[in-house]
Amino acid sequence: MASRVTRSRRQQPALQQEQPSRAKWTAFLTKILADLLVEQVHRGNRLNNSFSKKAWKSMSDDFYKKSGFKWDNEQLKNRYGVLRRQYVLVKSLLDQSDFSWDESTGNITGKDEAWAEFIKGHPDAESIKTSGCPIYKQLCTIFSEPTTNGKHYYTAELRGDVPSLLPPLDPLSTIQEESSSEFEEVEDLAEGRFNISATSSTSLPGSINGRKRGRRGIDDAIAAAILEMAAASKLRAAAVKQCNAKYSIASCIKELDEMQDVHQRVYFAALELFNDPIARELFLSLKGDKRSTWLNRKCTALLDPIS
Repeated sequence: MASRVTRSRRQQPALQQEQPSRAKWTAFLTKILADLLVEQVHRGNRLNNSFSKKAWKSMSDDFYKKSGFKWDNEQLKNRYGVLRRQYVLVKSLLDQSDFSWDESTGNITGKDEAWAEFIKGHPDAESIKTSGCPIYKQLCTIFSEPTTNGKHYYTAELRGDVPSLLPPLDPLSTIQEESSSEFEEVEDLAEGRFNISATSSTSLPGSINGRKRGRRGIDDAIAAAILEMAAASKLRAAAVKQCNAKYSIASCIKELDEMQDVHQRVYFAALELFNDPIARELFLSLKGDKRSTWLNRKCTALLDPIS
């Protein structure tokens, strides 16, 4: 009995080592992930700004080969969300004529007065002012419109020669995560259908060819249903994208900046609140004193939660 207890205790450290380590991202590791995301875009593995389960698995394996860190899909997806917010911030910055991006260095230049005014409404831009955004070219490819297939002509757009083709993009919301999961579910169903077809074609004897033909008809019906699901998912994703463009974080921040006598604590609490798509829609739909009253009540609840 004693030997069994000792063996069990010896196994505990090994189990702890198998748990994924906490991701500590550096500029080098972030660039590796950005390059892998670009590669998946060029392979056509992006649908409505979401990547398939196979794409994430491939990126996780390649990330381990290039960095030595075996981080799981969720850790990479979390960083993907950070990159999306960084892209929105940098793009909104470069949409203004006071700033320019140097591709060779990654630095963003602008007058001190312009920086001060922008950082006042976007505190996160302080780090961008200091370190720039060396991977902005990759971010343009990753988050460009699906119709461009990642071929985003960012250089001409930054010079102002052509209008921007990219609408403001929000951070990953729960609605967008549902769209991504739907993509993966449809993919799984499709894989299941083809696996069934392959199994039935190799395992059934010649004496039951009639049953094989019946099974083939069922498989065709399943394939048609899967295509309908994929089309419905695509339409839903397009509707979500249109809704998010109307009630974007950028629009909320613009309205927030125009409000008078907003306390600094309420302002920063509101930025956290705007991560919720329902809260964004309510905020932009309310007018005047009603908006101010609602915002103060919601932010107070965030700052001083009832224990």
